[in-house]
Amino acid sequence: MTEDNAPERMRSYTWEDPAPTSAANREMQGLDFLRGMIDGSIPHHPTARTLGFTVTDAREGFVEVCIEPREFHANAVGSVHGGVLATMFDTAMGLSVSSTLEAGVGYTTLDLQVRYIRPIQPGQSAVRVHGFCEHTGRRTATARGEARDVDGRLLATASSTCLILR
Repeated sequence: MTEDNAPERMRSYTWEDPAPTSAANREMQGLDFLRGMIDGSIPHHPTARTLGFTVTDAREGFVEVCIEPREFHANAVGSVHGGVLATMFDTAMGLSVSSTLEAGVGYTTLDLQVRYIRPIQPGQSAVRVHGFCEHTGRRTATARGEARDVDGRLLATASSTCLILR
């Protein structure tokens, strides 16, 4: 307890060395890499561990990232900080692009636009962010995203362009 008798809020978490995950991402075909993240043979990256989201589904051109909104995600007005959702969109859309790439080909985000529709409250049910790769060309790829609650209500949408690194 603190001096004012309010409970202390603390959070502990661990993460894996990011180097093997980065190496696997560079060396493996994108969809195989994602399947490894889902089955646990490849650790999630430290940002995912810090924010508490996981990749839960992947197919060619599609990735799902899920989170349980918690108090530590809150911004100054009490809802989940938009940056948490933006990070999840960046991950889901980037990995949806990755799922279309062959081994040895990478990507990086060139731009990211998020449109917030409904606030997300800490403690509400899980949020699922879906990334859909719309086009993968020789030099760039485009993706879009949707965030929905467990009842299917649309919370936010996003779009991104990625640079393909051959």
